[in-house]
Amino acid sequence: MELDITRLVNKKILVIGDVMIDTYHIGKVKRISPEAPVPIVQVSQSYSVLGGAANVARNLVSLGCKAVVVGLVGGDANGGLMKEMLADLHIDNDLMNVNHPTITKIRILGNNQQIVRIDFEQDKFVLSTGDEEVLAQIIKKNISQCDAVVISDYGKGFCTYDVCQRAIAEAKRNNKFVIVDPKGTDWSKYAGATIVTPNLKELSDIIGCDIENEDKVIHEKSIHLLSQYQLDYLLVTRSEKGMTLTTLPNCYDIKTEAREVFDVSGAGDTVVATLSAALAALFPLLDAVYLSNKAAGIVVGKMGTTPIYYDELFKSIESNSFYNKLIDRSRLKEILFTLHAKQQKVVFTNGCFDVLHKGHVFYLQEAKKYGDILIVGLNSDASVKRLKGDSRPINKAIDRAAVLEALKCVDLIVIFDEDTPYNLIKEVQPDVLVKGGDYEVENVVGREFSKKVVLIDFQRGYSSTNIIHKLEL
Repeated sequence: MELDITRLVNKKILVIGDVMIDTYHIGKVKRISPEAPVPIVQVSQSYSVLGGAANVARNLVSLGCKAVVVGLVGGDANGGLMKEMLADLHIDNDLMNVNHPTITKIRILGNNQQIVRIDFEQDKFVLSTGDEEVLAQIIKKNISQCDAVVISDYGKGFCTYDVCQRAIAEAKRNNKFVIVDPKGTDWSKYAGATIVTPNLKELSDIIGCDIENEDKVIHEKSIHLLSQYQLDYLLVTRSEKGMTLTTLPNCYDIKTEAREVFDVSGAGDTVVATLSAALAALFPLLDAVYLSNKAAGIVVGKMGTTPIYYDELFKSIESNSFYNKLIDRSRLKEILFTLHAKQQKVVFTNGCFDVLHKGHVFYLQEAKKYGDILIVGLNSDASVKRLKGDSRPINKAIDRAAVLEALKCVDLIVIFDEDTPYNLIKEVQPDVLVKGGDYEVENVVGREFSKKVVLIDFQRGYSSTNIIHKLEL
């Protein structure tokens, strides 16, 4: 199947719903508190990311789209943080300030397990009629400038009947798709939407009983809901069994794309974002669902609330793999977090790898034996030129990376522009740092950031420089 996902780029999506912040504190548990029978987590890493409807927007911009967010924040520090994070990602917003805490979920993880979650929010928050009117005008103003509308309902009080119905009506007047991520047992507020995307639990909630994850049962219940709520389509996400798309009178079952499910946090947001982007780009519905399924299969293999990236989806479509080995340096922290959470042993090495030969292949294969994941730092073209002279590199960095990607032993490639990989090694903090046998351990750059340094002898007679000289003769 050939899908031109460049069509997603610059599509503008309006996201309305419950915005929140997800904060993670990660560390080790080495003892129990003397004050109470609870574990003490010695925190080594803390970070915050956008959650809820804001995470849908985060996924959209990671796919190359533009996003506008409409939601509620408190006049607290986290409300300010929300706006800062949206601005950093160039996500436009029309956030209304309200007199309650900005919805924040704090997760504390020790020894790769969640120990407790702390929520900041106001129970049973109810929008006033005046607030609903203001929001309706904000939504109306933004709909005309967008290609599709997402309603991301987390049941926190924003997505009232009035807000949803007025948004759907306005979208229809402007011929815009409306994609709903539902919550709760009242779907009357979603009536008339283009497509609603419940998971199995949310489908069970609206039906009023636990639904078996079986094709026939899902088909029967889905068709009933389409008629009851005047929906064009229903897309049920079914964990390991993939998705079911229902259109009267047909049901389509799409197998899961997940190779390894590690963390489902935010997967629903990824499905909704990818689906809305594809529909805005006027992909046929089944193609849009196919892309959403691909995206979901990628993000559930990550740790925490993490978006889908354009290059990941592109690589998945091109080669049916689930990530691109060549990664942007800005994403390194996120990927390392997932690897460490999976207790993967990380090996790092670096080089120019200008004209790949048998010696390189042997070296990289040996390096991989020291761990689970081999990360290769690849000198940029400018870096190679400074190190090797104006006649080098022979091959551009993107071409050198493509050849390295073909090696099974190489898992990730990061291009760096400095003369040495010192800063990159500092970021990676590898379990094992591998260098060639012509080094002395005390002279290895970045050794202080690695738990172990390994020297591997080069195979005699193999050298890029020698190969180039032979070609010049």
